[in-house]
Amino acid sequence: MTTFRMPADEAEARAVQDALRARVVLDESGPPPGTGRVTGVDVAYDDERDLVVAAAVVLDAATLEVVAESTADGRVTFPYVPGLLAFREIPAVLAALEGLPVDPGLVVCDGYGLAHPRRFGLASHLGVLTGLPVIGVAKNPFTFRYEQPGPLRGDFTPLMDGNEEVGRALRTQDATKPVFVSVGHRTGLDNACAHTLALARDFRQPETTRRADALCRSALREATG
Repeated sequence: MTTFRMPADEAEARAVQDALRARVVLDESGPPPGTGRVTGVDVAYDDERDLVVAAAVVLDAATLEVVAESTADGRVTFPYVPGLLAFREIPAVLAALEGLPVDPGLVVCDGYGLAHPRRFGLASHLGVLTGLPVIGVAKNPFTFRYEQPGPLRGDFTPLMDGNEEVGRALRTQDATKPVFVSVGHRTGLDNACAHTLALARDFRQPETTRRADALCRSALREATG
């Protein structure tokens, strides 16, 4: 795992993104859906205390049963800047991943990978630092445009930035809002969408995100009394 150093300001953070972006691996398809382990990561904040809590929940990819879980908390030491949110979250997320007793396998972030103005969202940043295959599955499309996919589970349309496809709007359940899938590191877009569908058996969000969200919120309540 590459050591993470907090940048001193916004300019340095953007320089870090530019330097690490060149290390994103885009020519691997990633592990096949429904095999091995898959890990969801998410964070929760207490803004009054400048506290962030991260959770990592490992699931068996075939059964979606929980294999292991870990949480970590820390102080928020970087300001809120759109496009630089990873710097607020990554230290706690890395600590949560390091606390796992098993290999996480594929990691699913509640956020973006290439679907980012600088093509280096949390999923890409985390993938480069850990060397793990990582995808991003977000609730909203950030600033990018897309056409509504068809109404059925599995329907999708490209998420576009100009003429570049940076991800997909993917319908995970019939007649529900799509989620927005993008590649982070060491995984192709077709495979990222297949994983998302395999993980979203009953709900709009993948089970990885649902479990990690619930765990980090619970851990935040405990941390703040």
